[in-house]
Amino acid sequence: MATTPERGQHLPDVEFITEDGEKLPSGELTGAKTVLYFYPKDDTPGCTREACAFRDRMGDYEGAGIKVYGVSLDDPESHRKFREKHNLNFPLLTDEGGRAAEALGILGSRGYANRVTFLLAPDGEIAKVYPEVSPETHADEILEDAATL
Repeated sequence: MATTPERGQHLPDVEFITEDGEKLPSGELTGAKTVLYFYPKDDTPGCTREACAFRDRMGDYEGAGIKVYGVSLDDPESHRKFREKHNLNFPLLTDEGGRAAEALGILGSRGYANRVTFLLAPDGEIAKVYPEVSPETHADEILEDAATL
């Protein structure tokens, strides 16, 4: 398994699928501070708490010019249902087959992405990696860290 990239590195060349079925290469995650948070599964208790925490702080993220993307191995239809059910106000990306999670060294032994977040600087460089995440407080922590970029 690959090792997780660290601060100062760029994400490996991986590709995500948007809810519209479009491909989004990791190299296009530039131009703004970006939160790329990986989570295990749509609509599970911890993942729902984490997503709703980002939802509830989205006005602050937008005000600070920070983009947020949630990523799991769930398909786009599952993401659409999850977003609608919880009124999520940011995009969810599909990591088809877990290829991105594997390339980032965060694919768990049970076939889900581990709960790991990457905070990216506008040039796409990794500003911080969060390998230990509390779903309830994570959105607040990242917002504080992003303010220092």
